[in-house]
Amino acid sequence: MRKTLLCTLLLFATSLFAMAEKQPKADRVISDAKAKAAAEHKAIFLIFGASWCPECHTLDTFLKDPQVAAIFGKYFVIAQLSVAEDLAGHAERNNEGSIGLLQKYGGVSASGEVGLPYFVVLDSKGSALITSNRGGKGKDPSQAIGFPTEPDEIAWFLQMLKRGADALTPDEAQLIEDKLKKA
Repeated sequence: MRKTLLCTLLLFATSLFAMAEKQPKADRVISDAKAKAAAEHKAIFLIFGASWCPECHTLDTFLKDPQVAAIFGKYFVIAQLSVAEDLAGHAERNNEGSIGLLQKYGGVSASGEVGLPYFVVLDSKGSALITSNRGGKGKDPSQAIGFPTEPDEIAWFLQMLKRGADALTPDEAQLIEDKLKKA
């Protein structure tokens, strides 16, 4: 009984510590991704998301598909930042500085609205090549594709991938397109 109580208290304390642990700052996530991308000669696929976002979970599942993961792993370093977690009462889940980066890359409307997930393809030095905002820089983020399901959204997503991975083969692009259509 005493051992069980001690183990339970230890698990509880460990859980509290893990919950209190802060997310890394956004600039740290980006600098780590740039270092890895430079070393591996890859682009960076930056994802802004939130735990309360259903499309973000769909994206996570999509990226975990073994065939999709192999293609992304071949061409990209994936970096993920949490934003807007305060909307669900969990501001501590945000990566500090992530909202500023989201604004920088055109993912926040003039009224402060965000559409998630939001993607940015960066070169290995961290310069933006293309975003999921089809309207382009300075346009309303409502033009962002989120998790791509419609033909025009899928086409934009593939354009984003090709911008960051010019060696992406037609077969690889077709596999990504087929998987998106099934998601």
